[in-house]
Amino acid sequence: MKNLIKNTVLGLALIFGTAVFSQDKMANNIDNSNIALQGYSPVSYLDLGLAQKGDKNFKSEFEKVTYYFTSEAQKITFDKNPEKYLPQYGGFCVFGIYAGAKFRVDPNKFLVKDGKYYLYLNNVELDAKQLWMAENKHKKLVATADNNWIKLSKTHN
Repeated sequence: MKNLIKNTVLGLALIFGTAVFSQDKMANNIDNSNIALQGYSPVSYLDLGLAQKGDKNFKSEFEKVTYYFTSEAQKITFDKNPEKYLPQYGGFCVFGIYAGAKFRVDPNKFLVKDGKYYLYLNNVELDAKQLWMAENKHKKLVATADNNWIKLSKTHN
């Protein structure tokens, strides 16, 4: 399965190479406006297990990246402990990081596990979350992704 995952991701890297943007932008999956998570609330992911679009009226900046929230209460929660609510791997697809590539994500494809949330690529060719779940070895896959992220967080794609 590991080779299937890596080969699938490498194929997608060729197809979607132009969809991956250089960030710090290197370590954060943000657009030119520096808005994280495509405007979705990091507090909603972690505390509610929901993908909820935030409101620009409730926003915070952390390390030069802007986060939106659904309410003032969520903003306050984030401001008290922003590191807790940051997406894993800068908001890039965990499946891609595991395979050694950075991919933009579908903000509605995510998994909350062990007090963290992971985002996934989703397109017609591949449902990265389904492949990840099918492997059924979350901790092992995350360990590989963690090692890959050390290098990937410092590189442009």
